[in-house]
Amino acid sequence: MRLARIAHPGGVAFASMEGDGDDAQVLEIAEHPFGKPNFTGRRWPLADVRLLAPILPSKVIAVGRNYSAHAAEFGNEVPAEPMIFIKPSTSVVGPNAAIKLPPSSSRVDFEGELAVVIGQPVKNVPAAKAQAAVLGYAIANDVSARDQQQSDGQWGRAKGYDTFCPLGPWIETAVDPADLALRSEVDGEVKQDARTSSLVHKVPELVEFVSQVMTLLPGDVILTGTPEGVGPISAGQQVSITIEGIGTLTNPVQAG
Repeated sequence: MRLARIAHPGGVAFASMEGDGDDAQVLEIAEHPFGKPNFTGRRWPLADVRLLAPILPSKVIAVGRNYSAHAAEFGNEVPAEPMIFIKPSTSVVGPNAAIKLPPSSSRVDFEGELAVVIGQPVKNVPAAKAQAAVLGYAIANDVSARDQQQSDGQWGRAKGYDTFCPLGPWIETAVDPADLALRSEVDGEVKQDARTSSLVHKVPELVEFVSQVMTLLPGDVILTGTPEGVGPISAGQQVSITIEGIGTLTNPVQAG
C-alpha cells in the first residue's frame, strides 16, 4: 500500500493511492494511517490533489556515516555503532516544496536517503522484532549546510534548518528495504547511484539501536544514511531522489 498525505478540495487528509500515471487515484483515509485504515469513501484523481509530506513526525532521527564509501569521501571512518543525530520536525517538507538555502551558509549539500517510518510505539525492541514496528518506507533528503557542519563540530544547526528534510512522495508499506537501488540527480545529472544493501547498519539494527535510546512513536522517521556522491546545490536547481520500489522525491532549490 502507498500511503500519502494530501491537500484536497476540502482540506488535508491521509490517503491510499491506487494505480499509476494518469490513472492514479487517492482514497481518503479517516483519521490516521496506522493499523488497518478506515476509508471515508471519498476519492480524487491524483492530478486534482497536492502531495504533502506523508507524515508529520514528532522527531526525525538521522544516521551518519552509514555507507563506507560516503564516510571515506569525507576522510572519516565508519563508527562501530550507529551515529545518530536529530533533525527537528520543522525541517520536514513534502514533494515539490522548495529547499530554501540559508544566507548564513556558503555550501549546502543534498543527501539522498531511505527513510523508515515507524508505525507503533516501541522501546527497546530487538532487531528480530523491529519489522513489526515499521509502517513503511519513504525517500528523504538530509539537506546539510556542510560548511557549518564542519565549523560547528556538532550538527544541530547544519542539519536543522527549515526545509532541510524533504520527505515523500508517499510511504510504501510493501517494499523490502534490504537491497534497493538509490539514485540522486541534480538537474537530471546522476550524482549518487548505490544500493541499500551497502548500509553498514541495516534497518532492523537501526530500529533496535534508536529504540534503546528513545521511545519511537507512530510517525517518527529514521533516516538510514546517505551513500557516496553528495555535493552542493544552488538556487534554481532541482534535486530528484529515486528509490526502487518506492518512487521519486523531487524538490526545487531556492535562495532563503
